[in-house]
Amino acid sequence: MQLPSASNFPGAQRLFTLLTGLWVGSLFTTGYLVAPTIFSTLTDRQVAGMVAGSIFRVEALISSILCIALMVLANLLINRGLTQYRIIRWLLLGMLLCSLAALFVFIPWMNTLRDEALLQGMPVMLSPSASLFGMLHGVSSAVFLVQSALGLYLLWRLTKNTH
Repeated sequence: MQLPSASNFPGAQRLFTLLTGLWVGSLFTTGYLVAPTIFSTLTDRQVAGMVAGSIFRVEALISSILCIALMVLANLLINRGLTQYRIIRWLLLGMLLCSLAALFVFIPWMNTLRDEALLQGMPVMLSPSASLFGMLHGVSSAVFLVQSALGLYLLWRLTKNTH
């Protein structure tokens, strides 16, 4: 019996790499180009934060959906004997946890603090919740950095020469 090789499923592997590259590219574009540009362009930091928060929410949603789809595809490739996708599946799980934390914990919590401050007629950074908001922002930024690093490592593994 011949063991499956990487050449047995080239279309699925190329699709996997293409989707991963587009996804990781969107993470870097959003986090390290778009968000800083918004803050450097808009003079109102409250508005800049709201725009950036909306963009990060969409990015987290897209990331969660793509990550789940890639995990399903990785499982199919593993079931077909391509065991190199086992480690990739773990990297995807780490990235999914980062996305879900952003989508269901950090972004909603920060939005709530911002909305409460606006109801009191002040920006969140001048509200009693400013230190909590700053801490959440710092932790969410660290989680995004971890997700970005995992994404880079994932791409590195996917494009590794296996010959």
